Amino acid sequence: MNDQSRSSRPTPRPDDYPHQTPDIIRYADLDAQGHVNNAVFATYFETGRVAMFRRPDLGVGVAGGTYVLVHTAIDYLRELRWPGNVEVGTGVAEFGRSSFTVKQAIFHDGACAATGLAKLVLIDSATRRSRPLPEGAIASLSRWKYRGT
Repeated sequence: MNDQSRSSRPTPRPDDYPHQTPDIIRYADLDAQGHVNNAVFATYFETGRVAMFRRPDLGVGVAGGTYVLVHTAIDYLRELRWPGNVEVGTGVAEFGRSSFTVKQAIFHDGACAATGLAKLVLIDSATRRSRPLPEGAIASLSRWKYRGT
């Protein structure tokens, strides 16, 4: 992607993401350049997803099923440095037959440092094959709809 197409995208805002999760920048997150290593951004995003999906009131668990990550993408917008805190925003963007996609962003001091997408598929725990998302799970996840453009 070139700089021109990146700059034409709207800047993500924290309130675009209905679920917010705080995390800290750890000294161990840094690489030789002194900023947070690119791979750690994926860990911050995972923290945001897990915090949302493990909410006791969300109710997206499916008897005999589990969700697996099948695709992820990250756009890095600015570096992060230690020490500090980040806020990870998460919102459900779309549904498939057996999957859903979330949009995420990492914010530091109100500025967006990265955006990400993650696609999760519901699989049967015994057969390890995908299975349709139940209406109840879709209804629960729909409460966390991404609000951006």
